[in-house]
Amino acid sequence: MSHPPEDRGAELRALFFESANELLQSLNEAGLELEARPADEEVIRRVRRAVHTLKGDSAACGFYKLSELAHELEDVLSPQLGQTSGPKLAEVVLEAADTFGSMLAAYQRNVEPPSADPLRGVIRALLAAPVAPGKPEPAPEVTARFDWTEYEQLMISEAIHRGEVVYNIALHIDPDSLMHAAAFQLIRNVLHGCGTVIALRPEDNSAAATVEIVEAALASPQPEDHIKQRCRIPSIVSELRIERAASMETSEHELLGDILEAQAAGVAAKAGEQAGNGEAAKASGSGSAASAVAESTLRVDAARIDAVMNLVGELIIGKSMLNRTLAEFDQRHARDPIRAKLSDAVAFQSRVLDELHKCVLKIRMVPVEQLFRRFPRLVRDVAKQCGKDVALDLSGQNTDLDKGILDALAEPLMHLVRNAVDHGVEHAEERIAADKPARGTIYLNAYHQGTQVVIEVRDDGRGIDLAQIRAQAAAKGIVKPDEIGRLSDSEALNLIFEPGFSTAAEVTEVSGRGVGMDVVRTVLDRLKGTVHVSSNKGRGTTIQLRVPLTLASIQTLLFRVAGRLFAVPLSSVVEIARITDSEIHHVDQREVLRLRDQILTLVRLSRLSQIHAVDTENSKKKKRNFVIVIGAAEKRFGLVVDSLVGEEELVIKALPSEIISSDLVSGASILGDGTVVLILNVPAVLSRLSRATPLGAIA
Repeated sequence: MSHPPEDRGAELRALFFESANELLQSLNEAGLELEARPADEEVIRRVRRAVHTLKGDSAACGFYKLSELAHELEDVLSPQLGQTSGPKLAEVVLEAADTFGSMLAAYQRNVEPPSADPLRGVIRALLAAPVAPGKPEPAPEVTARFDWTEYEQLMISEAIHRGEVVYNIALHIDPDSLMHAAAFQLIRNVLHGCGTVIALRPEDNSAAATVEIVEAALASPQPEDHIKQRCRIPSIVSELRIERAASMETSEHELLGDILEAQAAGVAAKAGEQAGNGEAAKASGSGSAASAVAESTLRVDAARIDAVMNLVGELIIGKSMLNRTLAEFDQRHARDPIRAKLSDAVAFQSRVLDELHKCVLKIRMVPVEQLFRRFPRLVRDVAKQCGKDVALDLSGQNTDLDKGILDALAEPLMHLVRNAVDHGVEHAEERIAADKPARGTIYLNAYHQGTQVVIEVRDDGRGIDLAQIRAQAAAKGIVKPDEIGRLSDSEALNLIFEPGFSTAAEVTEVSGRGVGMDVVRTVLDRLKGTVHVSSNKGRGTTIQLRVPLTLASIQTLLFRVAGRLFAVPLSSVVEIARITDSEIHHVDQREVLRLRDQILTLVRLSRLSQIHAVDTENSKKKKRNFVIVIGAAEKRFGLVVDSLVGEEELVIKALPSEIISSDLVSGASILGDGTVVLILNVPAVLSRLSRATPLGAIA
């Protein structure tokens, strides 16, 4: 079934935008490398290859303005300009990456792309700059022996004797090509498309992994210029040599001609029946290069993976239904011989489903390196704008995280990194006076901790002034003046996430409006994560973002409150205790519990939100209660519940805001018997508790 032309065009453009974003990221990285090593010819060649690819791909999709701009940029990407105007060349590359990004965004929205005249002006100025005289570089020459065997030489002579033109061709594989075997396959396919390959070195893929030069004897009716054009494969062939092959007229040549004529009849007889197979083999050969390149990776739209994840979620609910049905069957027919078979079948289905669930989750997992790669350019630009010298240290790039969560963390991390450069790191003079290195450092780190991923943003700057935090909070009316003194240090630090709060003396293009850190907490609450701040004055600040590995399903602890069924993420449960009413004390109109050496504020859901009791009589008669100790960042509080139901893996179903009016519920799930269970939003409970009682009451 063939797709309509417009469908193919849309698919081609979608692939182009995806690959173009990767090329822009490589341009940003190469531009930063050029700033450090302006005369590095290898980096310049890498930029040129990326721009050349972007030029060809954009022209194929009909984006001619972008293609023409990339063509103009290629003119300045030369080693000579890198040696004479290295820093300016790096600026041009970075500015080109920004311009290309704006044009791509416009093309995606189907609007007119912005003008590229500023970039063109910089390119013209760089081309007009005088170039220092240097030694002329000799034209690259591929060293090739063309040491053909006697049989291959006889075949070459026979082709020339028939009036065909035979070329000796040597192709140097680009040393930056990561897959030499795939590059060799592409070269071989191009040669077969230009004519008849009489001889080839190496002869097959087994020896192509380490080869640098491919030699071939090609009989072709095509002109030499056409063959050169076909053989100059971008990013594959770096150098090319082509020359006419000479004939070898000997008696062996005449003998070979007789042998060939004698075998011609037999070959002709089989040619008809093998014609179809030959065409299939040719088609297979032409496509094998693409297969060799594409077999290791497969691009799949995220919506398809989400659909599979939803189906797996429904299967998990079905597994729960089967387990409950099996439990009822055990009670009614404990001695039935079918019971054991049914139990084995359910256990087998459960194991397979668990593996399927893990596999789908792994498909959605991507390394945080995809996110971290954006920040070297961001740190460089913000530091330059602020007049500071700041380095970025990355670690933990291979930590895997759900793609949806990773995308959602991009904006919060951007705010944190910008604030670290603008507010955290001092100017060079201030750092030297404080006996610090002139260059400040921002550290980005990611690592797994249980069922969560922790992403740290740390700087070695001046730290956070708690006195200034308290003064600003009182001045802006965020905290009442009489409560300022009762704030602990950690609670005072958390005030930076309040809407409108900022310690900046003036509003700049970088920060000062008091909206960035509020975004951080809002996004983390939506992701069911937490944010923790620690600071040491004069030594720096560390901000930790803790998020779940995935939002698709979680391990939970089920409990009942006032006859209703709730769940809390198992990763947030520290311990479970059973207490009597006499162990609950009242302090400042709060219920507290002394658990060993710790004072815990107790939380009753019915008092924090509009949760109507279903079974009030039984809950009032209970003299003993369970307390689930919940931990979020450094906070601890006790959740008073009527009864515990057990652990359960739940598939999270997001609920519309018109259905759930309480922010204490982050989602819901369905158990095997059809019961709806509400999933508790732990960060929201903490926030509500902080507003309902004095902040110091939270242990």
